[in-house]
Amino acid sequence: MSDVDLIVLGCGPAGMTAALAAHEAGAKVAIVERFDRIGGTGAISGGVIWVADNPRQRAAGMSDSRDEALAYFRALDHGDLVDETLEAFADMGPEALAFLEDAGALKVALLDGYPDYYLDRPGAKPEGGRALDHDLFALGELGEWAGRITAIEEPKPMMLRETPLGGGTGVVAPEELQRRMANNERGFGQAMVARLLKACLDRGIEPTCNVETKRLLRENGRVTGIEGTRDGEPYALTARSGVIITTGGFEWDVDKRQTYLRGPMDAPASPPTARGDGLSLMMESGAKLGNMTQGWWAPTLVIPDTPWPSGEERAVPVLIERTVPHSLMVNRAAKRFCNEAANYSALAGAFHQFDPQTYDYPNLPAWLVFDEDYVERYPIGPRLPGQPVPDWVVRADTLPRLAGKLGLAGDALMQTVSRFNAHCDAGHDPDFHRGTSAYDHFYGDRSRQGTAVTLGRIERAPFYAVEIRMGLLGTNGGARTDGQARILGHDGQAIPGLYGAGNAIACPTGGIYAGAGGTLGPALTFGYIAGRTAARANL
Repeated sequence: MSDVDLIVLGCGPAGMTAALAAHEAGAKVAIVERFDRIGGTGAISGGVIWVADNPRQRAAGMSDSRDEALAYFRALDHGDLVDETLEAFADMGPEALAFLEDAGALKVALLDGYPDYYLDRPGAKPEGGRALDHDLFALGELGEWAGRITAIEEPKPMMLRETPLGGGTGVVAPEELQRRMANNERGFGQAMVARLLKACLDRGIEPTCNVETKRLLRENGRVTGIEGTRDGEPYALTARSGVIITTGGFEWDVDKRQTYLRGPMDAPASPPTARGDGLSLMMESGAKLGNMTQGWWAPTLVIPDTPWPSGEERAVPVLIERTVPHSLMVNRAAKRFCNEAANYSALAGAFHQFDPQTYDYPNLPAWLVFDEDYVERYPIGPRLPGQPVPDWVVRADTLPRLAGKLGLAGDALMQTVSRFNAHCDAGHDPDFHRGTSAYDHFYGDRSRQGTAVTLGRIERAPFYAVEIRMGLLGTNGGARTDGQARILGHDGQAIPGLYGAGNAIACPTGGIYAGAGGTLGPALTFGYIAGRTAARANL
């Protein structure tokens, strides 16, 4: 006799979506988490969800279609897309979102004007509509589970669309902010994870934490359960329909990232729980792999004084800092090497550039250089305008002295800044075209006009710099699935009883980060598909 119909490994957004979809299809579900916190990378993220032709778009009368979405992805393809899974995402994404909204597991709204990332490609939406934000959620609704979400001690009492990250001003009336804090209301990924968890708890799906799954159980070739430990004691669970693996990426496993990733990456922005445990289980089951060299890339900034509770250094994505005026990035030669305002995932190509002559990566390390005008107006990591500049920010009274502290040539840095300032005066960057794309403007200073939203002179002492590292939001390679989220073996056939979603599988969109929320859109959609497919396997 099986303990349950279905086991979901991993209690992040994909896993909770899978559990809800399976439950609503009639299955008895157990959701199992290795760590004592839930939510994973989703909980510390902005929580944005990218889905084309989604219900919010339709309600707003915005034009979009499956065909436009597919044309957009295919125009960006470099050989890593698989038609079956890509089309499953395009077909089922709107249905998955509608399901989650109807189930009370999501409450989302349009991010007004947030454009797709590659506006020169057919099917792109410069006016936005495909990126969705979350309404606030009061943590008190979770009862004793309110403190069990990853990094929940760091309040986010605003919706993303109210902040500069989502196109807002970042200003909320003090009395409203005080009300939210008193009511423990959260936005961003915290709201997403909390609302998904509430929907699970309302249906009697309570996560079982601190379970380390060491192997998958099988019977007559079919995956039928898990075996491992819980709090150090033996633990096993069986399931009639099988196991869905949604345990996240492998970026914190040094051996796996050294083996698979395409280039340097030493500062992931995800929690240190993404260690590829599910990937190992799927590989032991004979899973075919795909997309393993790719990640959801992002330049990151390590914050030395706020490590993870387990001791690992903590990094945050660098979005606004490199886009607003009075800043630029330079490499070890003190030269600019990219459009600093380009989308974060594509920008990895500049950091991964390899010089065969020197047999090295010339753009690592990189430095973000800025001045006092920047400091007065804009943030740097968690430091907000008006707050003291942290000690880990390098500073000097002159650019040559700053260069000396960074190990750069002073003359070269002076020349780079002088050339950049001339471009700012002209309102045009002929070197890297910063400010020419609508995306370049989204994270810029919208109180300014034209290219001045991102182009601004660096001239007012003192001068500052921080090292920019190569990081990612998560890996997006893993086991190959078919369009029904069934894990495929090396023979291309589905492994009976084994399903997957999220960063544990080869992403349905390959390595293409289509727009804000390009991680969570496929993750939620394939969580939904996996839950339905598995629940119906034995009906």
